[in-house]
Amino acid sequence: MTMPGVNRRQLLRGATVAASGVVGGLAVQTPAGAAEGAVRTDCAPPLGPVKAGPDDTRYAYLVRRGQKRWVGTPDQVWVVGSTEQVVAAVQEAVDSGRRVAVRSGGHCAEGWVDDPAVRVLIDMSGMTQVGYDPARRAFAVEPGATLGEVYRRLVLGWGVTIPAGWCPGVGAGGHICGGGYGVLSRAMGLVVDHLYAVEVVVVDADGRARAVVATRDASDPNRELWWGHTGGGGGNFGVVTRYWLRTPGAEGTDPGQLLPRAPKSAIVFSAQWPWQALDLDKTKFTRLIRNHMDWCERNSAVGAPATRLYADLTVGRKANDLNLVSGQVFGADAADLLEDYLSTLGAGVGAPVGVVKTEQPWLAAALDGPNSDGYRLKIKSGYLRKGFSDAQLSAIYENLTREQDPTLLFGSVGIAGYGGRISAVAPDATAFPHRDAVMRVQYTAAWVAADRDAAQVDWLRRLYREIYADTHGVPDPKDGAYINYPDDDLADPAVNTSGVPWSTLYFKDNYPRLRKVKATWDPKNIFSHTLGIEPPKATR
Repeated sequence: MTMPGVNRRQLLRGATVAASGVVGGLAVQTPAGAAEGAVRTDCAPPLGPVKAGPDDTRYAYLVRRGQKRWVGTPDQVWVVGSTEQVVAAVQEAVDSGRRVAVRSGGHCAEGWVDDPAVRVLIDMSGMTQVGYDPARRAFAVEPGATLGEVYRRLVLGWGVTIPAGWCPGVGAGGHICGGGYGVLSRAMGLVVDHLYAVEVVVVDADGRARAVVATRDASDPNRELWWGHTGGGGGNFGVVTRYWLRTPGAEGTDPGQLLPRAPKSAIVFSAQWPWQALDLDKTKFTRLIRNHMDWCERNSAVGAPATRLYADLTVGRKANDLNLVSGQVFGADAADLLEDYLSTLGAGVGAPVGVVKTEQPWLAAALDGPNSDGYRLKIKSGYLRKGFSDAQLSAIYENLTREQDPTLLFGSVGIAGYGGRISAVAPDATAFPHRDAVMRVQYTAAWVAADRDAAQVDWLRRLYREIYADTHGVPDPKDGAYINYPDDDLADPAVNTSGVPWSTLYFKDNYPRLRKVKATWDPKNIFSHTLGIEPPKATR
């Protein structure tokens, strides 16, 4: 069974790219080609606020927008359309003593948003604007906008883009503050490397909700709040209502020069080495993975031509008969880079089958990315600074070839290229510390039936535990885990028996600083979840 994109990852208020508008009271300039300085101030008022309770016809949809394994039961869902509405929703939750959570795109990999303890849910899908803010010389992005809509507006409006995720249906809200990694990151860095400012609704020690803007400017007294959102993850400090994006060092007032230029075109590719083509041979299978990892190690230096090539090798269970590499490459030498990569991957293994190479405008490629919605998922992840050991490759082979429950539709290990411009940023310059890895690994189980949840989660836990058997069932702390795919197992001592705190795996040396940000901006710990940043005990 082939499930493209299962290893990766617009409700309201649509608008065309050609129209500018007012974003939360900010005048937003029209794209290039309109009259210079033209601004619209006659836009319709923002959607909402909608307050839907269990008897509202909209409630069932709103509590099911997240991961299929969980359905929330909040007392009410606010669908908000402005920063002011978010302030009101947070204030009401605080005044009533009810726990609050936030949903943007609905792709949280764990049940944080749909936790039974959450009684007030703030749904950001009414805040989808993307536009240029001339006052800040930066692009304003509201958190409810999907990545696909962000790409569409930035490219068609100004010819620029951000190096965000491959899945166009993911919401900008949680993706950006988790770091923001995607197919262009090896060439352009993470999204947070281009984050200029953030607007956040926070709650002070007196229980008062208010909106704060924090920038990366050294003189900004709120700068640490900005820093906390450059990889500190969503749901930790407050509710993000707006991001501003501008590449550091970008000069002038021409919007087309303030973010990376979007590639003109890209070759989207895939190739397969089915289990039958590998003769179920362990040597060929492990050689395929080793070839990919060796290529990643050799081609992850800052500025290396091959960092314009993103490749994700996904090896799946024997029952799926699928070992697939997919990705994108851009630039004048894209075809040569791809040919070299595929030749390297097949060395000693054999030629792939089902090879597809499609050159298309980059925006078309971005909007045609994968989508894993519709499945029940368990995801775990990690980073690699070097390839898997022989013992780890053996563990992958044994787990993928062992007879398994047929209701597990897809079980896989995905290894994607990393490094490049990501490693050009110091680990403490942003809250995202994983800057020295050359590969990102994702472990996925996908199924449909709710009564198989425990069995399929156990399958993935066993795979993960055996791969990391030499480090007590978790990635080596020197390499870490992946914050964009939160894993509650790391906070469960019955599953994580390593003795290494989840905060060390996620945040490494940045965690103490993040706790200080938490103490300053969320002293009452209003925004919390299983892997939430804990304020120092003295402030609680």
